Amino acid sequence: MPIDLNCDMGESFGLYRLGNDEALMPHITSANIACGFHAGDPLVMDATVCLAAHHGVGVGAHPGFLDLQGFGRRSMDLSTDEVEAFVLYQVAALSGFARAAGVELAHVKPHGALYNMAAQDGAMAEAIARAVPRFSRDLVLVGLAGSRLVEAGLEAGLRVASEAFADRAYNVDGSLRSRRLPGAVLESPDKAAAQAVRLARDGVAIAYSGEEVAVEANTLCIHGDTPTALEIVRAVRRELTAAGIQVAPMGSFV
Repeated sequence: MPIDLNCDMGESFGLYRLGNDEALMPHITSANIACGFHAGDPLVMDATVCLAAHHGVGVGAHPGFLDLQGFGRRSMDLSTDEVEAFVLYQVAALSGFARAAGVELAHVKPHGALYNMAAQDGAMAEAIARAVPRFSRDLVLVGLAGSRLVEAGLEAGLRVASEAFADRAYNVDGSLRSRRLPGAVLESPDKAAAQAVRLARDGVAIAYSGEEVAVEANTLCIHGDTPTALEIVRAVRRELTAAGIQVAPMGSFV
């Protein structure tokens, strides 16, 4: 089974620059592009979509909470109607830039607190799963492997990609270790690459506590805002290839 390699991108805003999209893009197969709520702006969205199209990378919407100051990583108390409408709004906005660049939107992956809350909150997960097909049933919904969001997508009859993380530490229950705790982000390229191979080949991760955790995934994420992101993505791609694991856009096999 192939594995997709995705990265969160287009997270600059106005004069503020975040990540190194130009260097990272050639090494990935899917790009999750910020839609202006947690990061990004129309110029950044346009440029990032065009960059992905140039490299033949799958273009995905990365909707988040309307929280530029907190980078979308702070929980918000929204109604399910608000969640559904906010996701639909952002997906539609990014799709406009994709079509202008001559490519179709391939997937939707919620960002930050929206992603983490939907992993556990059934009502929020269902709201996101309602928003996606309102735009297009051809889109792949990306969610944390084993999460409520994945379940909601399957229940809605959507194509779903279960996601694992090359550069994040896991808890023993398969959830991600909180960024507020030490060791939550794997900044070592060697450690991230080793975790990527274990996830893709063996379907397991080693929890922060040292225990083995089963994680069945179709796509692996690398965060573009990690200081060592470029070194990580190069190491991950190299080690996946060395292990005989095919890397391909999620839309081609999910």
